[in-house]
Amino acid sequence: MSSSKSTPANKFIAIQQKASFLFHKFDGKVFKLLVIIALILLIIYTFLSSHPFSKSSKHKVNIFNKIQYPYEHRSSSLTNISHIVFGIAGTSKGWTIRKQYVKSWWQPNITRGFLFLDKAPIEHLPWPPISIRVRLYQNTSKYQDYDKHALPFAIKMVLMIADMFKAENNENTRWYLMADDDTVLFTSNLVDVLSRYDHRKFYYIGTNSECILVNVENSFEAAFGGAGFALSYPLAKALANNLDGCVKRYPTLLGRDHILQSCVADLGVSLTQEKGFHQIDLHNDISGLLSAHPQTPLLSLHHLEVVEPIFPSMNRYDSVNHLMKVAKIDQPRLLQQSICYLKEKNWTFSISWGYSSQIYEKIITPSILQRPLQTFTHWGWSPKVPFMFNTRGVSRDPCEAPHVFFLDSVDKVDRDDVVVTSYIRKSPRLLPPCSASGNHSADSISKIRVLSPMNKFEVIGSRRECCDVIEVREANATTVKLRTCMKDEIVG
Repeated sequence: MSSSKSTPANKFIAIQQKASFLFHKFDGKVFKLLVIIALILLIIYTFLSSHPFSKSSKHKVNIFNKIQYPYEHRSSSLTNISHIVFGIAGTSKGWTIRKQYVKSWWQPNITRGFLFLDKAPIEHLPWPPISIRVRLYQNTSKYQDYDKHALPFAIKMVLMIADMFKAENNENTRWYLMADDDTVLFTSNLVDVLSRYDHRKFYYIGTNSECILVNVENSFEAAFGGAGFALSYPLAKALANNLDGCVKRYPTLLGRDHILQSCVADLGVSLTQEKGFHQIDLHNDISGLLSAHPQTPLLSLHHLEVVEPIFPSMNRYDSVNHLMKVAKIDQPRLLQQSICYLKEKNWTFSISWGYSSQIYEKIITPSILQRPLQTFTHWGWSPKVPFMFNTRGVSRDPCEAPHVFFLDSVDKVDRDDVVVTSYIRKSPRLLPPCSASGNHSADSISKIRVLSPMNKFEVIGSRRECCDVIEVREANATTVKLRTCMKDEIVG
């Protein structure tokens, strides 16, 4: 005698019969409600257990599972310089003079990436085999109808990203760093900063211009390519796959930076600001800016060929190389500001490590000194408040005008476990003493020595370093020692 076939319909009839029996046997509204709930759950279970997709585990769906992207399986080990691909935008003509900026930070056989040029650098041959690799910009003639941009090379520079991703997208690639050929990069600090971000996620990291008007013309949400910006691997991949359509969507934007920001926004990603990138859309003397750097690692300096040399009595290239000497010894501490006081003379010392030192002949609080002296000017016409940050005006008041000293030398003293940086006076201040604070002139001081510990200074999430004036000599020199601030210590 054959048994009846077990089907969902037969199972449902059997369940219905059992439920009917229980309803007649037991009385009570509560129990009936419980039985109804149990019946519903049993029907659902019976249906699901008989459905074909339950037969194979590979088809089971858990709606709470996180969607997995291929790049989420990439290594989570600490980021190092080998994980970054650099893309430098340049021109064959400009390379003749701008190569000195790239040479100041490029490390043969360590850094990897490409220099993009508009034509083959025949005049620069033979090209050193250990130097940066050269690629030519894409032919953009097919975008002719979409190229109404005010700035030349806009589309070519945007398409660099696709070229870089195609050439370098192996497991060892985490970040793509874009910059210009007149940009000086600080690679150790870049590695430290990028290590704080998960390269398996979507990141667009950079900063905008120092000038409000330039940001209005472009976008406050755009990272400026001259300052440099970083794209994580997933974002670079998504951009590379979508750049063709994106370029055609935005034919009239000003230039590369605004086009790229729009493409990034179309992918649902916003700018992550890092203030250590510097576009330097400024003119004249930027020492005021560099002497009051934000409390963040220095990542880049751009447009150094259109401002005055950053060190007096040196040309632009020598100035950059002078700064890089100290950067090679202690890059995290570079330009970090420390403030201390010599109370018996009412002097204030402001140290921009590795660059400059200042003495004010009165006590000035850190909240004032962290605002840059406006030794620089903005680009062209600008609104009444032209900058993206607060500044201090340059004054001839002897109580407000600092004595300024610039980096002269740097030495490691291993036996004392310190680095000694020496700063010498730029020029005489040619002002009387500050009478309001006791007429204690600092005119006799011609040199400041700064002692800093050899240990790595963790800039992010730390307080500024405190300092002590430990020696004032009659022989026109003084010594300042940097140290970790004591618990709850107030600088002032």
